[in-house]
Amino acid sequence: MTDRYPSPRALLDKYDLRAKKSWGQNFLGDEAVLDDIAGLAAPRAGDAVLELGAGLGHLTARLLARGARVAAVERDRDMARVLRGELGDRITLLEADAARLDYAALAARFGAPRAAGEGARLAVVGNLPYHLTSPILFSILDQVAHVSRAVFLLQREVAERLAAPPASRDWGVLSVLLQREADVSVERIVPPGAFWPPPKVESAVLCALFRPPADAVGDPARFRRLVKAGFGLRRKTLRNALGSAKLAAPARLEAAFAAAGVDPGRRGETLTLAEWAALDRALD
Repeated sequence: MTDRYPSPRALLDKYDLRAKKSWGQNFLGDEAVLDDIAGLAAPRAGDAVLELGAGLGHLTARLLARGARVAAVERDRDMARVLRGELGDRITLLEADAARLDYAALAARFGAPRAAGEGARLAVVGNLPYHLTSPILFSILDQVAHVSRAVFLLQREVAERLAAPPASRDWGVLSVLLQREADVSVERIVPPGAFWPPPKVESAVLCALFRPPADAVGDPARFRRLVKAGFGLRRKTLRNALGSAKLAAPARLEAAFAAAGVDPGRRGETLTLAEWAALDRALD
């Protein structure tokens, strides 16, 4: 372990800064939680890690202590100043929007190759504010071939939705899309007091280990539209929800329901991942 990293309050005072509420800034300072997140994101020395929203650098320092190679993304100029001042050239600092990254380019630049002939991939880690969670996750899902794992600190209710089982109250669009691509788990609950300033809600550490898709689909873009349509009108039956979205002619939809063995009188949240995939394949 490196020398003890200053607390969030100490660093904010040192650089004459305050947490920006409009940016959703709550800085994690709990050493045990930081160690857990770093261990999940970089289980081996030399792992390539892309940290989204590096902030004051507390997780960044923990990743470095584990021997990870860190590219830190931070678009707040004040936070970038802190990262330069505290960590210098030990990291690669990218002043960019975490929701608009080119993972292929970043993996080629920083990542580690897989088997011979396969492209490089990165681990992605970060403390995500609520308003950026969906855009960042959709961006990763669009470029999932370049990401090996994602470890995120999220609002507890968001993390639990992403890891929710089929037919549960929290099962939704992102649950289906993420779990098709990854093994997803909530690793620990984090209380408000672990942050400065403390948020008003509990947080959770979510881990997604990406692997080949669990269920084949006919058209990945159509699959996403299909799932969004099915959950878009939760109180409607699948027949009505998908019919309203005009994904296919009514007769074709009915044939797909029959071929997939899915009752069109069910609601979207009752379908398993395998059933959603079968319904998409039946639309070919």
